[in-house]
Amino acid sequence: MSDLPDGIHAFLAQSGWGNAAIDPIPGDASFRRYFRIADGERKAMLMHAPPPHEDPQPFLDVAAWLSQHDLRAPQIFAADGAQGWVLLEDFGDDRMRDWLDANPSGEDGAYADAVAVLATLHRCAPGPFPPYDLATYQREAGLFTEWYCPAMGLEVDADGYVAAWEEALAPMLARQLPGVTVLRDYHAENIMLLGPDLQGRGPQGLIDFQDALVGHPAYDLVSLLQDARRDVSRELEAAMLAHYRELASPDADFDADYTRLGAQRNAKIVGIFARLWKRDGKQRYLAYIPRVWEAMERDLEHPALAAVAAWFDANIPRNIRDDFGGELM
Repeated sequence: MSDLPDGIHAFLAQSGWGNAAIDPIPGDASFRRYFRIADGERKAMLMHAPPPHEDPQPFLDVAAWLSQHDLRAPQIFAADGAQGWVLLEDFGDDRMRDWLDANPSGEDGAYADAVAVLATLHRCAPGPFPPYDLATYQREAGLFTEWYCPAMGLEVDADGYVAAWEEALAPMLARQLPGVTVLRDYHAENIMLLGPDLQGRGPQGLIDFQDALVGHPAYDLVSLLQDARRDVSRELEAAMLAHYRELASPDADFDADYTRLGAQRNAKIVGIFARLWKRDGKQRYLAYIPRVWEAMERDLEHPALAAVAAWFDANIPRNIRDDFGGELM
């Protein structure tokens, strides 16, 4: 097949899969590519994360840490980090999102299981990953003013934006110490529904965790329950937050911190989707912005976000906000 990356056959041969069939999987929002590999009864997934745009080593490190703590990351069969190759366990086709599309009555149970995985993760000591510090939060939130605002032709108070986020997030920083491992992209498209494995680990497999940091336990809950790609009702969000409280007994400021991180993450995602359109020509992501914007507006109603909400009132015209940021479409 002419569209296969250079070196794929050599890597598979070195890994003992030289006779395997190779089936490319359509890509998404990164430089990574994935291939289904089949050699008789043996099945695997091949990830190509080529330097300099990608580095598979963080994925390998986080996968090893998760597996050591009885969380269900894919098993690694072979890897060549310098060339960007990773051969790993194939978790199949049952992504949580796709499964829920076909089985909507299973929504409560699937989300309860996903919340339980987070509660288990948060009982572990944090992994050896970088901190989710204020500079990182600011850099992410800054994608909104860097990409979305210019795309809308808006001249905004960038310095005031940074100051507003510092006022909102600074009170939370001490509460995220010593912290938990934050997978950062934990949502229905990155959760695979499986049967229990031979080690007795649960039915949900984890993928796309290579950007893990050590931060606040509310972050991955926001990612799950304010999903950019799938509608999660406010009732389900509230029920799953209550479920997490039962499992993990977070502190009294948890709800306020959840909204802080919800607004921060949603501002970041609006910026990322605008960047995917303007820089990478991936217009399909614009369709997700209204859902993300609507969740961000709800988060901004919390008093903990008063400074950020005031900045939006002063800088983002009402017609854009009433349209939930969707005028790019």
